[in-house]
Amino acid sequence: MDTSTLRRLLPVAILLVGLAAFLLLGLERYISYDMLVRHKATLTTWVAGHRPLAALAFLLAYAVMVAFSLPVAVLATPVGGFLFGTWAGAGLSVIGATLGSIAVFLAARYAFRDLFRARAGATLARFEDGFRESDFNYLLFLRLVPVFPFWLVNIVPALLGMRLRNYALATMIGIVPASIVYAGVGAGLGAVLKRGEHPDLGVIFEWRILLPLLGLAVLALLPVVFARLRRQRSP
Repeated sequence: MDTSTLRRLLPVAILLVGLAAFLLLGLERYISYDMLVRHKATLTTWVAGHRPLAALAFLLAYAVMVAFSLPVAVLATPVGGFLFGTWAGAGLSVIGATLGSIAVFLAARYAFRDLFRARAGATLARFEDGFRESDFNYLLFLRLVPVFPFWLVNIVPALLGMRLRNYALATMIGIVPASIVYAGVGAGLGAVLKRGEHPDLGVIFEWRILLPLLGLAVLALLPVVFARLRRQRSP
């Protein structure tokens, strides 16, 4: 493997090594609801006395968790709601998740896009052209539907040549609804933890929440559908 290839793979290697170290060292035990219960008073007191610093620390920690695809990232938004309230917690989560997603996107595009294109050939080129026509709408749809793995949606647009500006904007907008839901769950976390229970993160799959999200996702694809219908009808 030549030097240029190694240099291109370095960002992805760093992210993978970070994830492997996190799992091998069992660090997930330090980021759990049990740890939150144990240190709740200390944490809330510190956040109340150092709110700007705490907000920045939370935002950066969230970005790191998403960039390294750590399996505890799903806990972060409820914790943000618990510490900062629904709206501030959701806002910080959206910014942190977007920054982390951009890191993964850039690493994947830098490392794999040319290799992926060379292997896939003409088939990928056709698929890439179709995706690029409405890349913002496609990604917005994927972000709004809470069933696609977040880490996978971070990588695929990079391989398909999506523009960074569209990627960042679609990601930021698309994760807002779910972030508000999870931060809202976190805002009531104090009472839940006091009862010795864990919050129900499956609430987003309840029909009263899932249906509006699916509705927004369908709306995101309507411009794509209309554009294709116009092309088919044009002589």
